[in-house]
Amino acid sequence: MGPRPWRRYRRAVEADRDAALHAVSAAVLAVTRHLSVHEVFQVIVRAAAQLLDARYAALGIPDDAGSFAEFVVEGVSDEQWAKIGPLPRQHGLLAVMLREDKVQRLRDVRTAQAFEGWPAAHPVLRDFLGVPIRDGEDTLGIIFLANKRQAGGFTADDEERLILFAAHAAIALTNARLYERNRELTVIEERARLARELHDAVAQKLFSLRLTAAAALAAKDPAPELERVQTLAKEALAELREVIFELRPAELEGDGLAESLRKHVQVLDRVWGAGRGRRTAVRFEGEDVALPPETESVVFRIAQEALYNALRHGDPREVTVDLTRGVLEIRDDGTGFDVSADARDGLGLESMRERAASVGAALTIESSGSGTVVRLEVRT
Repeated sequence: MGPRPWRRYRRAVEADRDAALHAVSAAVLAVTRHLSVHEVFQVIVRAAAQLLDARYAALGIPDDAGSFAEFVVEGVSDEQWAKIGPLPRQHGLLAVMLREDKVQRLRDVRTAQAFEGWPAAHPVLRDFLGVPIRDGEDTLGIIFLANKRQAGGFTADDEERLILFAAHAAIALTNARLYERNRELTVIEERARLARELHDAVAQKLFSLRLTAAAALAAKDPAPELERVQTLAKEALAELREVIFELRPAELEGDGLAESLRKHVQVLDRVWGAGRGRRTAVRFEGEDVALPPETESVVFRIAQEALYNALRHGDPREVTVDLTRGVLEIRDDGTGFDVSADARDGLGLESMRERAASVGAALTIESSGSGTVVRLEVRT
């Protein structure tokens, strides 16, 4: 081999290596972007298909019953997948791989002894490569590839690349599961904290309310006691609302900013105004935007604070949250306040400004007797 062919060969080898590293990096870095476990599954499947130029790819996650708990595919449309039917279980070559837990590379899957056919809507598969994803002795999943676009089917080099990819995919899967478990623990801890706050604040207030009401029934002049009942009821309702506003956006990473805001607004729309002469309508309008996780958290917190101010202090009939192209607006038709004075206790305007500045966002607040507009412009 002369110098030029050798250089071409070396460049081809380096290109293959770079493609493998890029695909591995995509799967592992998916976790650092705080994607859900299912999204990490999808990243792994897509990266494996791109790595070996396969038309079809799948990732099967075993369950404890010798079948698949999840099965994520690439190359099959949602409509086609719906026509194919239920998830594959203990069937054909997939069942063999579940039992034997070893690499399978076939020129034509239809000639395999374990082949048992497939549903009518299933794509026709030919060349096949399956590699388990292991963490020590445990099998975390199995990557399946079929129908390599380049003629000749999957090679021994392809097998080695997919085995390398599977080793790194094991890291991504393990980290994603650990991340999700930690998030679940955080939710449990948050629920416990809220339960303590409800007990320490609201429950005790309601207990005092009950005793005061009983005293009013027994008193000759119940007016003072009834006034105390009214005060306690108002305080209990205010404290309950504060607990609701402090709920952490537990699903912000998984649902995205727009969906998390929509859910939060739906809760407020249901509960605000209970026990009052009229209720306040709280609405969400907008679309999701791609923002870094720390920026999403800041935007959500500012939205919470602005909503809290509007509902508690503004006495509005309607509050609207609008998220469009990196701009968040919270508008209300309440009583408004003097923004320049910033004298009202509990508004937290300085805290909102500090939060906005921490992510390079611009916060403006306009208020008058006909309502308030809080506008946050975020760099996307």
